[in-house]
Amino acid sequence: MRGCYRIAAVVGIVAAAIYGNAQSGADAAPLVLTGAISLPNVQGRIDHFSFDPSNRLFVSALGNDTEEVLDLAAQKIVHTIGAVPTPQGVVYSPATNKLFVASAKGKLYIYDGTSFDLVTSIDFGGDVDNLRYDAAEKCVYVGYGDDDTAAIGMVDATTNRRLPQEYKLGAHPESFQLEQSGANIYVNLPDSKQIAVVNRKTGAISRWALTLEANFPMALDEADHRLFVATRSPARLAVFDTNSGHLITALPCPQDSDDLYYDSARRRLYVSGGEGYIGVFQQKGADSYALLANIPSAVGARTSAYFGKLGKKGFDRLYVAVPARANGGAEVWIYTVQD
Repeated sequence: MRGCYRIAAVVGIVAAAIYGNAQSGADAAPLVLTGAISLPNVQGRIDHFSFDPSNRLFVSALGNDTEEVLDLAAQKIVHTIGAVPTPQGVVYSPATNKLFVASAKGKLYIYDGTSFDLVTSIDFGGDVDNLRYDAAEKCVYVGYGDDDTAAIGMVDATTNRRLPQEYKLGAHPESFQLEQSGANIYVNLPDSKQIAVVNRKTGAISRWALTLEANFPMALDEADHRLFVATRSPARLAVFDTNSGHLITALPCPQDSDDLYYDSARRRLYVSGGEGYIGVFQQKGADSYALLANIPSAVGARTSAYFGKLGKKGFDRLYVAVPARANGGAEVWIYTVQD
């Protein structure tokens, strides 16, 4: 029972903070903390998430050298994959029932999606980080390496084989996004203060120079030709025109951001930052954006996951990784999205 009381207390404290910081005239906060999933044996930094449509959430516990498997219906950990050196990016392939986990030590680990036995690993040589899954092609895109070795590589999710084609970038790739109806990959390159645009058909790479620095998370509104990038120095949500590469606008956002999501149904953006807030922004038009609210989270809660509505009657939820702290263990906080 103490766990239930603690979660209720957290919800109450955060709700009060939201109320105290809400904009005047707002009917309701855009995100409401409605639950928490305990990660009792997880210490250290928590990195990225992936989702399985059968209601499992995969969490890379980077500082713990584990990949945690959460049952979202039961709201608990159901499996821990141990001995994963500094896991970072993670993607699940429903078509092949495989889990792909990126290691900062240079390997991509592939696990069976039921038993979680290790199927194989692929050595990319250094710092395998963000991953993206192309469901149509059953292909995993892999960001890896530094300087001359830095690239976006590819792995066939069916055969587990590394494909020969790759895109050399000259600097370590952070978050990247794949166009669904087009050929482009947009890649954050913070070390070179650039965004790279890779054409998957021709292999051509163009680059947009940035005046803002430390561009880590990224999201894409493909329909409106808008790319969203959160930077840390200064802390800004930057909006780019993908046709021209021009900066449209830049708004202050939570500091130390590491994840950014575009909610196309509500035309909103969610930016999770380690300073202890989730910035929620409204897209009023392709060139017009406004802050709706800074929703309190927890210090160090940099990474998050948003997958949209689950089923016709399901709720939209944003999941935020809260690392272990002096007054409590690690958790995944669950925010329900409000219209």
